[in-house]
Amino acid sequence: MEGNNKQLSDIRELVRRLASEASVVSEPTDYAKIRKVHKEAIKSGYLPSRTHGIDPSVRSIETCIALCEMVSPDRNMIVATLIYNLCAAGVLDINRIEELWDADVAHLVTGLMKVTTLYGKQTVVKTDNFRRLLMALADDIRVIIIMIVDRLTLMRAINHHPDEKFVIDTAFEANYLYAPLAHRLGLYKIKSELEDMSLKYSSRETYTKIARELNETKAARDAYIASFIAPVKEKLDKTGLKYEIKGRTKSIFSIWNKLRKQQVELSGIYDLFAIRIILDVPREDEKAECWRVFSIVTDMYTSNPKRLKDWLSIPKGNGYESLHTTVMGPDSKWVEVQIRTRRMDLVAEKGLAAHWKYKGIKSEGQLDAWMNNVRDILETADGPMELMKNFKMDLYDKEVFIFTPMGDLYRLPMGASVLDFAFAVHSKLGCSCVGGKVNGRNRKLNHKLSSGDTVEITTSPSQTPKLDWLNFVVTNKARNKIRQTINERANRSSEFGRELLQRRCKNRKIELEEGTLMRSIKKLGYRTVTDFYKAIADESIDVNDVIATYELIYSAEHKAEIERRSAEEFELIDPNERLSDGNDDILVIGDNIKGVNYRLSKCCNPIYGDDVFGFVSAEGVIKIHRMNCPNSNHIRERYPYRVIRTRWSGKAGNQFAATVRILGNDDISIVTNITSIINKEKDVNMRNISIESHDGMFSGFLVLGINDTSALNNIIKKIKTVKGVKDVQRSN
Repeated sequence: MEGNNKQLSDIRELVRRLASEASVVSEPTDYAKIRKVHKEAIKSGYLPSRTHGIDPSVRSIETCIALCEMVSPDRNMIVATLIYNLCAAGVLDINRIEELWDADVAHLVTGLMKVTTLYGKQTVVKTDNFRRLLMALADDIRVIIIMIVDRLTLMRAINHHPDEKFVIDTAFEANYLYAPLAHRLGLYKIKSELEDMSLKYSSRETYTKIARELNETKAARDAYIASFIAPVKEKLDKTGLKYEIKGRTKSIFSIWNKLRKQQVELSGIYDLFAIRIILDVPREDEKAECWRVFSIVTDMYTSNPKRLKDWLSIPKGNGYESLHTTVMGPDSKWVEVQIRTRRMDLVAEKGLAAHWKYKGIKSEGQLDAWMNNVRDILETADGPMELMKNFKMDLYDKEVFIFTPMGDLYRLPMGASVLDFAFAVHSKLGCSCVGGKVNGRNRKLNHKLSSGDTVEITTSPSQTPKLDWLNFVVTNKARNKIRQTINERANRSSEFGRELLQRRCKNRKIELEEGTLMRSIKKLGYRTVTDFYKAIADESIDVNDVIATYELIYSAEHKAEIERRSAEEFELIDPNERLSDGNDDILVIGDNIKGVNYRLSKCCNPIYGDDVFGFVSAEGVIKIHRMNCPNSNHIRERYPYRVIRTRWSGKAGNQFAATVRILGNDDISIVTNITSIINKEKDVNMRNISIESHDGMFSGFLVLGINDTSALNNIIKKIKTVKGVKDVQRSN
């Protein structure tokens, strides 16, 4: 009973303190309404329970007191902080809050509840996405300020808490998340206290050691600063300048950071303490008077030129202006001296300059400029929090932040769907996605996600990307992977369709001509060859119909060729006569037919002495093929009526092009030896040579100008005698 009385007494004392601190902004009826709601909660058994042994009601009152001491909150921030836990416990709902107070209080409580839900996601706080989601869900900068001060209250309450893991996690979160946010908002005292307590809880031995050393040297430091300042004040007083001199010691966390980075002892830190001289001078005289003071200080004490920082001549990009120098003071100790005007000091400490950036804290672009605007509003003279009511947090209104069931956090563009999220997690997950559970409810692929959603993807091994998926996905990763997968599938299907058509044509002894096939594809209504072959593979068109269409077009285009030519069309000539075109006739075609143009076929390159036959082409020209031509069987089987008996006339003399393929060892002299043999032959000319080598072997083709087959056979035999030549054959 005595313990309960003590607790009630403590709460009453906290309430009295709050009433005193918040008297300027609070309304008398607020506390009466809050007491009434608390009594209802006690009667119904819904009073908020302790978390980690900390009474939530006490914590909310202490948070309000800290808000009044450090931030100057508005009335609605105080009320929202006091009733939030009641709302979370189910005692109040948003509609009742609007009835008892107003929509703005309800708006703040809603923001606090949204932000608090993040801590039930089991997420890793150390992620930029978590901070972005926190800002996005808050919707109002006052919610973030309440969260920062609440975290300060919690940190103050957990010193020597029995749950060590809870203390370490809370300290880490305060240092990583809330201290940087406080710094960006210009809440420097809160930032420093959070960092110091974070170090204290995570490394108590280090904290205690630094604190002890500072306490042991405090009297000596104070005396030293006084001895350093005294002669400086004497000189400045003689100038007639209006000024103020401040001395400050770095926070324990900042000292630890310096010790860790510079690998020095406490005595080795230059700016363990610093002197700041602040001048009250007109704007037009600022720079001149700052340099004047600099001259006075450096005349008295030796300066370190390497430590001079001139941000008067060229201010920092964030607006920071000051003149810093480090001088050797009495007893050969280094002291940092900062010289600035009252305006510069106000800007550096509270106003436009982003002091957090000066300290090297990571910038976030848009967040930086936005925070500076907030700082300006916070520093206005009268009722800054009243101006915050309409100051919306639209920093991340073009993004959504989504959780996996395990608490991992992903950032996606606004309008992202369940399918976008699946591809963001993994491409394979996206390709097999059939839907998902959003906050426990089944949703379709195209369901649009909102910040804070928890999404569990549902997959099927039979699922494959569809073309219509491109109509609702918004991320580049999803769009690119869908297109890539569809194209790869189409290409594989197209290749299968090509092979199927070629195999069927081969079975029916049909040789496909590319031009006729292209016209057939167009006739069948396909825009691309890939679509055509894919249709064959998908069986949306019968391959037999394709072949039938091809043969109809082929027959129509070659109708003139199909007509058999009669020998009566030609005039018989004596075998020994020459043709009318003036060329020596070395071929006897048919029954000594006269006036016929012929060509040597390039598919087999016949030369004098080969067994040959003639084939009447569509142009009316007879093409001469070797009997063993690769196309001879097909020609004879399909077009026997167009084949004409042909023989050589016995009048050699013209040179023919013959190609010889050679295989051998890759030796630098082998080609020289081969060309030497050819050059020695009287009626053989080298027209072209191409050689490739690989793994110690070479292969090559020789194009020779040669009279007949006997000469060709003879040169082949001689090339085979060259050392290193493995094989020599005539090529088509």
